[in-house]
Formats: sequence, C-alpha cells, structure tokens
Amino acid sequence: MNEGALFLVQTLFNLYIMAVVLRIWLQLARADFFNPLSQFVARVTNPLIKPLERVIPSKGRLNLAAVLLGIVLSIIAIYVRGTMMGANIEMVPLMIVGVLSFVSITLQLMFWIIFIRAILSWFSQGGNPLELVMHQLTEPLLRPVRRVIPAIGGLDLSVLFVLLGIQFLRILIGV
Repeated sequence: MNEGALFLVQTLFNLYIMAVVLRIWLQLARADFFNPLSQFVARVTNPLIKPLERVIPSKGRLNLAAVLLGIVLSIIAIYVRGTMMGANIEMVPLMIVGVLSFVSITLQLMFWIIFIRAILSWFSQGGNPLELVMHQLTEPLLRPVRRVIPAIGGLDLSVLFVLLGIQFLRILIGV
C-alpha cells in the first residue's frame, strides 16, 4: 500500500478527531466561546455535530453528540487504515480499538496543549487570546494537582505530574 496515502488519510482523520475533542473540552471547561480558536473549532465541527445534536442531547456540559462523533470517526479511521493495508477487520475488536483510539487521541491532545501552555509561560506575558483559552482548558486539570503538590522554590511542578499521568494512561491503553 502507498505509505503516503495511508499517512495522509490517518493524519486528516486524527486532525478532525482532535477538533471534535477540542470542542468537547472547550464546552466542558466553559472556555470563551468568542475566542478565535473556539470559533474555528465550532465552524469546523458544526457540519457534523449540529445534525447529531438534534437527535442526541447533551448531558450537562458534556456534548454527547460530539463524543459519539469522535468515537465513530476513530472507528472509521481504523477501518479505513486497515482496509488500505489489506487487513481482515472484525467488528467487535474494531469497536474496542476505536474507543481506545479516541481516548488516546484525547490524551495526546491534552498532553500537547498542557506542554505548549507550559512553554509559553516561560516567554509570554499572557495577552494572547490563544493563551487565555489554553489557560481555561488546562487549569481544571492542573488546579487539583497544585493543591496536593505545592510549588517548590517558586517552581510549579503540577504540569510535570499531569504530563506524566497522561503519558502513563496512554501507555496503559496501549493504542
């Protein structure tokens, strides 16, 4: 199979799934909807999520339509990749691996957003709208860790522990 086509298909699926995950996360964190990043994510994901929202209601702040879409897209991505590689695909393992893949993509996105926020904190003054939304997304994850592990010598280690925890979870699920 053409590795370039396989890479392109997988990357496009993963980027869109990340946009769906970001939409779920933005809604859960009640991030600023008028932020340019939030607006971009909403515009990119609306064509597939809005029709599903008419049928699948949200549960509190959790957009169940978006969660379902992300899982279904993960399953389709694995199916397409397997088909392109000529694999024989069975439905039950496909569904299980699809859910695990969705969780893995979610954890990967969380890792990178927290990591980028930490790096930006070294250089930026915090006036960028992208930084604001990154703060709104990551603070609910970092705050509980800060309560348990206080800053040592002015150094906030919560980011390190959250990143280690995310990587540990990714290794556990093995996708």
